[in-house]
This record gives sequence, structure tokens and C-alpha cells, in this order.
Amino acid sequence: MRIHFDWRLARVIDSDGNVIDELVGWSGKRSVGALADRLAELQSGRLSPEARVLAERFSEAEADHLGAMSDPDWPEPDGDEQALFAEATDRLARRGVADAAGDLDRRLDMLSSAASELRASWTTSEARCVEWAGLFLSEADLDAQRRDIPTAVAEADSIDGAAEALGIPAPKHQPSPAEWDALRSHATGVVELTGRLDSAEAATRELAGGYIPSLSMVVGPLGAAKLVVLAGGRERLARMPSGSLQVLGAHAGMAAHRRGAPPPKHSPVLFSLPQVSKSPRWVRGKISRFLAGKCSIAVRVDHFDGEPWGEEQIAEINREVDAIKARFPKPPKRG
Repeated sequence: MRIHFDWRLARVIDSDGNVIDELVGWSGKRSVGALADRLAELQSGRLSPEARVLAERFSEAEADHLGAMSDPDWPEPDGDEQALFAEATDRLARRGVADAAGDLDRRLDMLSSAASELRASWTTSEARCVEWAGLFLSEADLDAQRRDIPTAVAEADSIDGAAEALGIPAPKHQPSPAEWDALRSHATGVVELTGRLDSAEAATRELAGGYIPSLSMVVGPLGAAKLVVLAGGRERLARMPSGSLQVLGAHAGMAAHRRGAPPPKHSPVLFSLPQVSKSPRWVRGKISRFLAGKCSIAVRVDHFDGEPWGEEQIAEINREVDAIKARFPKPPKRG
């Protein structure tokens, strides 16, 4: 025997498909809020009150959570029930959205993803702005004055005004009025984008510093946030082996691996750290593996409420990185 149920009723069905017993729920007035509560319980895998009663009556019967959906004799809801169900599911969805605001993994995902998207847009737009302005402002130092150029162009009334703001001679050639308007508009967009990027990254640092403080000490708050997002949450990252953490974010490498290439060895997040990127190429893999192990320990400290790491632990990690480089001062001989 099986117990089929939904939010309206529950039935005990024998092996021949006959209804042995039936309970209809809600003899009183049905409300949207009460139905939303009931749907939330069913969504969590619990039995309806009617199904629980039948399960006590027929202890040998097995509850089938999807049975009502496949039962051809299951009664269809009437118009009022359909309208009530639609309102209740809408309210339940709104509750889910409201509850998600308290999920720090989701919030960190939104912040980190927004910062990454802004960083990608800013990198392209800022490079175009500097190159475009540098075409006219040939005396500008495009390296030393790089951050000042977009602001100087955005706040000036002319290309001569931008040159004056940068402390360089007026350019030999002038852009047309339409060209200047386009350049100035682009520079204004870069300045605004810079502010949005700074805001998103500052918020990410603040949230990551409180949520994953030890991991943030090891790889920086922005890198720590990326690892949590790539893993699908702090708990999943804490339970992940260091070998898996080591290749987080290596999407292109994994795609190539599926086409027959060797598997990726390192995470771009870890490889971008100064301890790795500024080390000799022949020890980068060793240092990356070492840091992956430390990251694995650090995020477990954070997730399982351990004592957050401080400068002492980071200093020890840096000493071990230096020891790795000292053990391998020269590249290995080939052949």
C-alpha cells in the first residue's frame, strides 16, 4: 500500500489502485498564509497532516511524495483552489527571497560577482579612455598619470583644459567638437565606473573580512570571496579537499581536459597571488599546492568557529613559502 497526498487531501492506495481510506484537509476557512505554511512543509519533504494520520492508521503503507502527480484518478483542483494555490506559491516565493537576504553566501556571491563584472568592464573602458586621450595628450605620462587622465578629461571643457589639469603643454591637434564630446562622455563613464567598482570591492572586503576572516588573511578578502563563490558557499569550500580547491576557477583548463588535454593543476585565484605570481616559474606549482592546503585549513577554521588567524599565522606561511623557494633556487634539469 502507498499513501498519496498533496496540500488538499491524502489517500491510501492498495496495489490494485483502489482507495482504502481518504482524509480531506482544512474543514475550516482556507487562507493564503496557512496554505503557504503548508506548502513550505511539503517542500521540505515532510508529510501533510492528513498523510501523517493515515501513516499511523496504516503502518505498513509507504508514503509516496510524488504519487499524487502520477495518479490518474487524483482529483483536479477547482477554480477557487487554483487561485488560492497561485497566491500561496507567490507568497512562498517572496518568503524565500526575503530569507535569502540573510544568507551570507548569497550576499557574498552578489557582491563578488558584481565586482568581477565591473572590473571586466572597467579594464576595457579605462584602457580605451587612456589610449584615446593619449592620442591628443602626447606629453602625458600614460603610466604615472594613468589614474588622473579620465578625471582630467571628464572635468575639462576642452582638450586644452585636460592638458592644463595634467600639467602638460596644450596638444598640437584638436579634436572636433563632436569628437571631444564623445571622448569626454567616455571619460565620465570611466570615472563613474571607477566609483562603482571601488564601492563594490570595498563592500566585498568588509563582508568577506567578517565572514571568512582566516581565509581572507591568506589570499586577501577579494580572493577569499571568489573561492567561496566558485565553491558554491563557505560550507562546501570547507568540506572540499585541498586538491579540488587547488583548481577552483580553472574553467578553461577543465573544458580542455574534457577534450583530451591534461587536467588543470592550479586555480587562477591562487596563481594570481603575489606569493605565487612573483616567484620563479619552477616553484609556482609547489607554492600554489602549499597555499591550497593552507586555504583549506583556514576556511575550516572560519566555518567551524575556530579562532581566526592573525598576523602570526600569515608570517609563518610566508616563511614556509620562502623556504620552498630556497630549496629550489634553480630550475630542474630536463632530460
